[in-house]
Amino acid sequence: MYLKKVDGPRAVTLPDGTILTRADLPPKETRRWVASRKATIVQAVFHGLISRAEVLERYGLSDEEFEIWADAVKKHGTAGLKVTAIQKYRQL
Repeated sequence: MYLKKVDGPRAVTLPDGTILTRADLPPKETRRWVASRKATIVQAVFHGLISRAEVLERYGLSDEEFEIWADAVKKHGTAGLKVTAIQKYRQL
């Protein structure tokens, strides 16, 4: 079996005990960003699975957009990433 050489770990263990791997990341061509996909990307960066620069390049995100996602996860968890909850959480 052939494994592609990658920088960094292939898997990380999250604080809740789940394991996040590179295979769990959304595909490169993702254009519809639901809260769960955003949260996966943010958790992957927070725990060192993938670098922030690689995420920005791979998914075509702006630095500002990723920072908004990261801030929402830090303050409110995955619920803060839902489009329907943006007004609710930004009021706080």
